[in-house]
Amino acid sequence: MFFLAHTPRAPLRRYVRALWYCRAPQIEYPRERILPSGCAQFVFALSRHYLLDVSEAGEERCAAPALLVGQRSSYEIVATSDFAGLIGVVFEPAVLPALVMDRADLFSERNIPLEDFWGCKATALLEKLREVSQPELALECLAQFLLAEFVPRLQQARFALHPAVEFALEQFRSAPSVAAIADVARRTGWSQRRFSQIFREQVGFRPKAWCRIARFQRAVQQLHAGREIRWAEVAAECGFYDQSHLANEFRAFSGINLSSYQSAQPRKWANHLPTA
Repeated sequence: MFFLAHTPRAPLRRYVRALWYCRAPQIEYPRERILPSGCAQFVFALSRHYLLDVSEAGEERCAAPALLVGQRSSYEIVATSDFAGLIGVVFEPAVLPALVMDRADLFSERNIPLEDFWGCKATALLEKLREVSQPELALECLAQFLLAEFVPRLQQARFALHPAVEFALEQFRSAPSVAAIADVARRTGWSQRRFSQIFREQVGFRPKAWCRIARFQRAVQQLHAGREIRWAEVAAECGFYDQSHLANEFRAFSGINLSSYQSAQPRKWANHLPTA
């Protein structure tokens, strides 16, 4: 398996969390469970002219080769045969409205063909990415496309990240708790209802749901680190009420329990787990 990820340079860095490239033509297991991060992505198939959509029942059907993967609050099952050649971009929270010229919450929990938004531009970009043989050059090609096509749009006032939402996201990174939501809403000068509405439209989830995802991701990163686990300490450090709260929330977002996550092998990435 070959995997490469880059953190882009400014000004793209403000909007993009990571650019990534994967080439893994012979994964031993057929599917992976992808845990939710709350961030939207673009994903492009490089090795074939489609991606696979895996249903809850395990059935597979062909999907478009270039997808907008909307921000998710639950796990997704994907086919590892897609990993024979993939390239993608993970966006920072609240960037999606400027990319699609619409509310982020309309795309939560959904995968949509990029051609639906950009038509021939999406097709041309995919073809160009497939022509580049070196992963580093493919990532640079993707970065240059985003700089040329989307950074100007991201900077337009109509869809720019609202300062109050940007402030809230920063506060929630350090304290993703229900108590923090009321405090942040008060400090923005908005009512809690209005704050929740604007936050949902820009980020894709209401503040409470976003904070739950943030706590879950804190726990995932700690568990993936592989150090000795003291569940009560992990729960406290990640903002959960207690160990039981951590266990219940982990299952709600991932579909598995904490022990299953720990024992899942191989686990190269924190949010990717092999599944039957």
